[in-house]
Amino acid sequence: MSCLSIIIWVFHANNGSNTMNNSINLRISIVIPVFLGEKTLPFLINEILPLTLGFSTPNGTHCIVCEVLLVHDCGPDRSDVVLEELKKQYSFVRPVWLSRNYGQHAATMAGMASATGDWVVTIDEDCQHRPEDIGCMLDCAITESLQLVYAQPKNSAPHGWLRNTLSRSAKTISKNLLGNSEIGKFNSFRLIDGEIARTLAAYCGNGVYLDVGLFWITGSIGHCPVQLRDEMSRPSGYSYVKLFNHFWNLVLTTGTRPLRLITMLGFCSLLFAIFFSGYALYGKFFSNSPVQGWASLLIIVSFFSGATLTSLGVIAEYLAVTLGIVMGKPLYVVSSKPTRPGIN
Repeated sequence: MSCLSIIIWVFHANNGSNTMNNSINLRISIVIPVFLGEKTLPFLINEILPLTLGFSTPNGTHCIVCEVLLVHDCGPDRSDVVLEELKKQYSFVRPVWLSRNYGQHAATMAGMASATGDWVVTIDEDCQHRPEDIGCMLDCAITESLQLVYAQPKNSAPHGWLRNTLSRSAKTISKNLLGNSEIGKFNSFRLIDGEIARTLAAYCGNGVYLDVGLFWITGSIGHCPVQLRDEMSRPSGYSYVKLFNHFWNLVLTTGTRPLRLITMLGFCSLLFAIFFSGYALYGKFFSNSPVQGWASLLIIVSFFSGATLTSLGVIAEYLAVTLGIVMGKPLYVVSSKPTRPGIN
């Protein structure tokens, strides 16, 4: 065999080997909803940069971050300028411009709809989550044949004891409402099968809580232990009012269990009325103790009025969500240019 033939053979062998190695690389899309990311995004993108050159998970799976989708959710800072600068600096950065502020979950689904990777990772902009943990989460998904992997923090979130306590309480309530123990362990740091992420983003309607939607269409869910970091010097994008609205949206999209609770409340009210009526009749005919009419009447009227108004309020909330879907209210609208914050 001539030297030229040997060189050509070696070239084709190496080229075939490289093609085979590239073919087993799993492509990962990272979605980051941006609201107050002016100060934190450059640091976070710099951490993601080595992953865009290709990396191996602890179990040896070859991966590459093929794109980072920064979804601009029209916050009050100048994140729009930072996104434009990052796009010029890094070829893997893809800004997604929303027409107005739609909230974290809608922004996340807007990014998921544009993702092209085999796997989609959602991560917060505040640098609590470490991009290097993506490898461990992917190993967990492959080893256990999972479609969805949530990060499971080993330490408490750096939000203060009151917010952490309310967060745990909200997740416990939602877990009982949905009847699924896994939903109480959801986290904004997720690894999702790419097809499932794109399907959910395409068909999910307005008012649907993201994690509830994921639980509708995934059959295998797992958790991967991670260590949270402190937030960088930035204010939280969530006030307690917004957090309550977030929780209420979760309750409404868990299904019909809250409506069943109303039925149970009505049944308990009926039992209470029967018991109180029996007590009043017994006191009047078989006991010498007088029945105080005005006090008992006030208690009964107050109780049933409160139960009725609460029930009507919950039903009205369901009707409002349904009306928004029927009228075609969009979950989000993507624009071709950024929506700038107002000039103070």
